[in-house]
Amino acid sequence: MNFSFGHFPLDLIVLGLVAVFLVLRLRSILGRRVGAEPAPRPMAPPPMAANVVEQKPEPLPPAITYDIPAPDTRVGGVLARIGTLQPGFTPQDFAKGTEAAFRQIVGAYAAGDLNVLRQRLTAATFTAFEAAIQSRQQAGEVLRSEIKDITDIAIIGADIDETAGPSPLARIEVRIVSDQISLTVDSNGQPVAGVDAVTEFSDLWTFERLLGVNTDGAGWRLGASRSA
Repeated sequence: MNFSFGHFPLDLIVLGLVAVFLVLRLRSILGRRVGAEPAPRPMAPPPMAANVVEQKPEPLPPAITYDIPAPDTRVGGVLARIGTLQPGFTPQDFAKGTEAAFRQIVGAYAAGDLNVLRQRLTAATFTAFEAAIQSRQQAGEVLRSEIKDITDIAIIGADIDETAGPSPLARIEVRIVSDQISLTVDSNGQPVAGVDAVTEFSDLWTFERLLGVNTDGAGWRLGASRSA
């Protein structure tokens, strides 16, 4: 038997063996990579936007209208005269100060706060308010009062009494328009006067003070009050 390879193509055999070796090698490598890959993790859903509850903005309280008489009117002329006798007085500042006085006096009357009323009222007016408070308390009644808004403050009158004494006495009358809850109830909580609802009130208040002198307390004090 002749073992000579003769013309048999040895290079083809070598190339075939190399190809088989490479195929087996790649299969083993690919198999290891696939087996080692981590399992895909589920994607977390995108965060849900929080439900935003739209709140309606609270309505702003109406701006207060200040009605000041013109300088060429009778009342305007008296106000100018008060300004010459009382340093620092202006009708505009007086009208704005009326708002604070109104709120303070109405609240003190409802609460029965005589100390505040004594500072803000003239002697005669304080006596009348004190009697009304005592009568209300003796009857076991309670006044529920709340000012919601003040919409208009108008100076409608002014005069100067120069015969009242060594110092002239000035009076300024103001119309105050407000929205209030004012209800008086008895000891059983039953309504006696007023209503438990917002109601428009129009009041005429007259403030007094001696001009050209330093006075203790508020200076301008409530001398009279009535419904418009």
